[in-house]
Amino acid sequence: MAVAVKACVITGYGINADEELLRALALAGAEAHRRHVNDLIERPAELGEYRLLAFPGGFSFGDHLGSGLVFAGLCRGPLKVALERFIDAGNLVVGICNGFQVLVKLGILPNLRGDWEPEVSLVHNDSGVFENRWVRVRFEPRCPCVWTRGLADMELPVRHGEGRFVASGAGVLEELERRHLVALRYTRRWGGAGAVPYPDNPNGSTADIAGICDPTGRVLGLMPHPEAFLVPQNHPRWTRESVAEGYGLRLFRNAVAHAASRTT
Repeated sequence: MAVAVKACVITGYGINADEELLRALALAGAEAHRRHVNDLIERPAELGEYRLLAFPGGFSFGDHLGSGLVFAGLCRGPLKVALERFIDAGNLVVGICNGFQVLVKLGILPNLRGDWEPEVSLVHNDSGVFENRWVRVRFEPRCPCVWTRGLADMELPVRHGEGRFVASGAGVLEELERRHLVALRYTRRWGGAGAVPYPDNPNGSTADIAGICDPTGRVLGLMPHPEAFLVPQNHPRWTRESVAEGYGLRLFRNAVAHAASRTT
């Protein structure tokens, strides 16, 4: 008998995409639960009950000191050991939008040196405004990320004011590229070569980077929202185009299938 894959959607003040993410994991076959960050801080050992951990989008703690910064600081002390054990045990982590911002400020991503020191960040959009639009993304086939393995190009929504991916130096960017840790990039919706212009690259991210993974391939962070494209009716052109299902669901199916293969 197959063992259910238990997934934890971590939530807290200002987070607003937790229900969408919970639904995405449930539709992908996981037994998904919402847990407030304060509950996990009080009982960090309970993180070991899960095989998937998800940091949703939103505006955690109002983003008053910078997107994801307070949430990351809250987790770094009391949850660092539990998070390290969770990842070292072969489990999966995803951070979407604000969750991605939390992971990079925690140092979980990309964690090239293995010391949890921040090496990249997500800063204010080049446009200077909050971007709320659908974009096209390309998944890099050589990336070791189990979440994105085998996925084809798809359109996903973005909704952020601080989504421009930057690295702390050229060496970090070079290592990300050399180790194929860029999981997905913004791409031109109507074709063409070269750097992707605005609004197809909605925030001005370096090298059109929309998401990265860690060296294990099990920790993913991305700015677009796959959990916001679970059914055809989520897409703005669903009445005019043949959309069989919400394509974002495929990313979560990948993760749940991978986790299930380790628990059966």
